[in-house]
Amino acid sequence: MDATSSSENSPRVLVTVCTYNEKENIAKLIPEIRRSLPIAHILVVDDNSPDGTADIVRQFSQTDPQVHLLLRLQKQGLGAATIHGLKQGIDEGYDFLINMDADFSHPTAVLPQLFAAMDQADVAIGSRYVPGGGVSNWGYIRPFMSWGVNTYSRVLLGVKARDCSGAYRCYRTSKLKEIDFAKFRAKGYAFQEEILYRCAAVGCRFTEVPIVFENRTVGESKINSKEVVRALRDIALLGCDRLRGVSVR
Repeated sequence: MDATSSSENSPRVLVTVCTYNEKENIAKLIPEIRRSLPIAHILVVDDNSPDGTADIVRQFSQTDPQVHLLLRLQKQGLGAATIHGLKQGIDEGYDFLINMDADFSHPTAVLPQLFAAMDQADVAIGSRYVPGGGVSNWGYIRPFMSWGVNTYSRVLLGVKARDCSGAYRCYRTSKLKEIDFAKFRAKGYAFQEEILYRCAAVGCRFTEVPIVFENRTVGESKINSKEVVRALRDIALLGCDRLRGVSVR
């Protein structure tokens, strides 16, 4: 796939970014995405950030027709925000949907490779855990926690991907249309594992593109102990559904 040119025959690509209090990051991220993947439209899904994140996006959209804002009036969790963005992309007829974080933990330079990988896949994962991938400035505890969550997910959900918990992914819209988003359990961080589980159930082909994950340098992380416990619970409930043969579709 040609990720640098734009024409009537090019596939329609949407990059979704979910935000809450990411004013400084989004002001820098939008131009970076536009440079790395010029054919893509950008949809910022903002949960009514009090810091004025939405105002920054509006400023970009006034001069760039490929930048869009989806403003949600309540903060309902990362999973719910991501689903909202994906459903809007599906409804508006995009062929591919790329989701990424707003805090520069996901390298924009990898966007062309992630998109190009869709030639042979239905889901391309920006992966920390394949050759060439890795993490930066994580300390000692977080790598162990990430390894544990990914192992936990693979065992309970039967997902074969090495990186089940990362949000940096490209999806083929025609396969997302086969998924019933109303059945999702996870509203928070376990959404990342759940959507892979449901993508596998509709026959998606997976591939993993190496990335180096960087810790955010601006703003505060939204992950806390309550969110971690909720994610582990949601994955366990999905695992129980799988053992009981509950229909995914």
